[in-house]
Amino acid sequence: MSTSNLVSLRIITADMKRLVSFFEEITATKANWATEDFAEVKLKSFTLAIGSLRTLAFFGEGVAQAATNKSLIIEFLVDNVDKEFERIQQLTTEIVQQPTTMPWGNRSLLFRDPDGNLINFFTPVSKEAQKKFA
Repeated sequence: MSTSNLVSLRIITADMKRLVSFFEEITATKANWATEDFAEVKLKSFTLAIGSLRTLAFFGEGVAQAATNKSLIIEFLVDNVDKEFERIQQLTTEIVQQPTTMPWGNRSLLFRDPDGNLINFFTPVSKEAQKKFA
């Protein structure tokens, strides 16, 4: 049996510049643009790929739609979610949940990107959660 690793998540968007700029801001990471239709924000643990609607032609008609996600949450481990909340409020008005400590030990901030995708910034605060992410 082979093993696999998640290396990239790809978001399809109708507005490349807006979405790439947003993710550059929230991650404090400059995107690498391969073409005007494809950019990547490379982080330590994975790459967030962003593709235009035109890239869907390579996969087949109707395989994806921009700005329609209602089931996926993109999660980022951050050092201090409360401090990040101050910064994120300057970047979006789409705050879904202010920093809240969850029963499983993470302090979590939920907000939406410009296409409506749900983003979770979280910081482990319980001993068990801190151990998990150590």
